[in-house]
Amino acid sequence: MLKEFNLGLGDNQVKLELPEEQVIHVVEGKHADAITDVPAAVKAALNNPIDSPPLNEVVKTGDTVAIIASDITRQWIKYDQFLPSLLNELNAAGVPDSNIKLVVSLGAHRHHTDKENVLVYGQEVVSRIQIEQSYAPASEDFIHVGTTSRGVETYINKHVVNADKVILTGGIVYHLMAGFGGGRKAIMPGVAGYSSIQGNHSFCLHDVVGQGISPSCISGKLAGNNMHEDMTEMAAMAKPAFLLNAVFTPEGKFARFVAGHWYNAWLDGCKTVEEIFGVPISAKADLVIASAGGFPKDINLYQGSKTTDNAYMAVKEDGGVIIILLECRDIMEPPDFSGWFNYESLYDREIALRKAFTVPGFIALKTGLMASKVPFIIVTLPENKDFIEKAGLIAATTIEEAMAIAEQKLGRKDYTITVMPHAANTVPLLQD
Repeated sequence: MLKEFNLGLGDNQVKLELPEEQVIHVVEGKHADAITDVPAAVKAALNNPIDSPPLNEVVKTGDTVAIIASDITRQWIKYDQFLPSLLNELNAAGVPDSNIKLVVSLGAHRHHTDKENVLVYGQEVVSRIQIEQSYAPASEDFIHVGTTSRGVETYINKHVVNADKVILTGGIVYHLMAGFGGGRKAIMPGVAGYSSIQGNHSFCLHDVVGQGISPSCISGKLAGNNMHEDMTEMAAMAKPAFLLNAVFTPEGKFARFVAGHWYNAWLDGCKTVEEIFGVPISAKADLVIASAGGFPKDINLYQGSKTTDNAYMAVKEDGGVIIILLECRDIMEPPDFSGWFNYESLYDREIALRKAFTVPGFIALKTGLMASKVPFIIVTLPENKDFIEKAGLIAATTIEEAMAIAEQKLGRKDYTITVMPHAANTVPLLQD
């Protein structure tokens, strides 16, 4: 009996029929109801916080408040829909707009234009409060606040350090290095100095030079994740007073707001992310067939890296094969990712990354390391063949061609299959 699947590739759907008895898992996220009244949900979260007094008891009349908010690379957080409610609650608690600054957590990303501030935070927010941008390389803007137990000197933006109260905002999703996004990431890398970011991110690399990446810094893992633990120590040094984070539905709408203690409320939000996007699997498969879910999630290989990473978590490392549908209409974008594949070897890529860490460089290294262990067959546009092969992957132009290559590599017909139709968002969790 054949089971039919429709998998996204760019703007199209690719039809695939597979023997039902060979499919051991179909990895899909769970349904989550979208919040219909966002201001009411935000107000309820702020007034009924987790492990903290309500916001109106945390701030005092006349306090200066720094709200840390993510930059344009996190536009999916939809700040314009909930920041006004946060400002209104601060006003009601005795903090006027003139005492509030929004600090853009650029990390080492480029500055926003004025138009981009409006795009990300909304005209109302931009009109009401002062906006400052925390740009890591501008060392004069950062103050030394301590050293982590792992020896990383911690520098935090002066607008955050000098505020009476600091509020962290953001969105919680799975993160392929820090376990989960949101929470403490508003501080590190958000408003941390460049040397602090480099020091923290170096924990993603293996202790031994030449061994590639740390096995502890992976999606969904917090306990024993050096990067996350170091990040958390840095965030504590900023003495955050409160947190407001959003969790999303598989369709990108608000599913939940968590507020309260900057760590414990965030951790509660991580559990919700795991409930929605973490999918239990009982065994790894010989063949994993995954789609990012189509455009824009498969616009380039960099965006597609969430899909490759999640698919890898579902495949047998010994003898398994992965097929991924990634159209990659902008295959060479962004240049600070694609350029990493110019290194002759994975070792050279790793050494360059140790000298100057970047997230695109880490993803390029991880992509190469995964492909060195398990064959990745990418169903993509014909013109992407050279770049895909340069990246250490196998190019195919149709799902039929990809299946033929996979069967040849598996060397048998009785292989097990896991299908991941929305692999950019779903994380397979192997049950013990």
